[in-house]
Amino acid sequence: MNISPHADRERNLKNLPPRGFSAMKGALPHPGSGGEFERVYALTETVAPASLMRESEEAEADRFLISKEVSFCGLSRLSRTSDAFHGRGEPDRAAKKMLGAMLTNGDLIEVQVEGWKMVHYALGSDAEVLAEVSAGRVPQAWTPLETTTTQEVVFLAPLDHVSARGRAKEVFGFDYVWEVYKPEHQRRFGYYTLPVLWGDRLVARFDSKLDRTTNTFVILGLWLEDEALGTDEAFAEALAGGLARFVRFLGASKLDATAIGEPLLRRRACSSQGATEGEA
Repeated sequence: MNISPHADRERNLKNLPPRGFSAMKGALPHPGSGGEFERVYALTETVAPASLMRESEEAEADRFLISKEVSFCGLSRLSRTSDAFHGRGEPDRAAKKMLGAMLTNGDLIEVQVEGWKMVHYALGSDAEVLAEVSAGRVPQAWTPLETTTTQEVVFLAPLDHVSARGRAKEVFGFDYVWEVYKPEHQRRFGYYTLPVLWGDRLVARFDSKLDRTTNTFVILGLWLEDEALGTDEAFAEALAGGLARFVRFLGASKLDATAIGEPLLRRRACSSQGATEGEA
């Protein structure tokens, strides 16, 4: 079965903050600190809508956490689903017991993917969608609102479930490692390299930065899985479209594509921004 990630999974879940989660935490840049991050805390009621605030029974919270974990992954392994318990009680034993009950009730289903040894789990509500995918059809709910991934590439975040935890290699044969925590001399590609999705394949990766002094989106490097893509007109158009959207998203005023080594790809990227090659 060729399974793709599911979008907007959370719409199918009840908003049930588990009991005991009385505070929210996150990491924010510290003003004037040169980009360092600082952990900050706030009371839940100051950041969460009142409509989501209520206590729930422990079993209900456990079901929510399991469902949330499975929904985020699309397909989840039992060993990873236990992470949803975040160390409460006996996570492995509790997860297995809860999963058994949820399978019996139809809340979850077992999925065996061709070529994968371990059984995975999906939401029972996704059974119909998975049947469509297994039959080689694209579910109606997955119809793009704008361009398709063939018309315009998509850049995946490092922790996207499509690419994180080795999934890129399992599903796409794309060996991806987020190198942000590696010393610079140990990186193969870059600090914040993003996989490039074209159609239903991961075909490249690129590293970049936003130069805030000039408000320029700078490509630091582009690496293709197949060199032939460097002269592929369709890919050049799709890549240019993806970069143009990224520039708009960042609010950048210019694109510096000097580091793109393939002339066709560099020209198309620059022309999509109304810039000349190498313009910063």
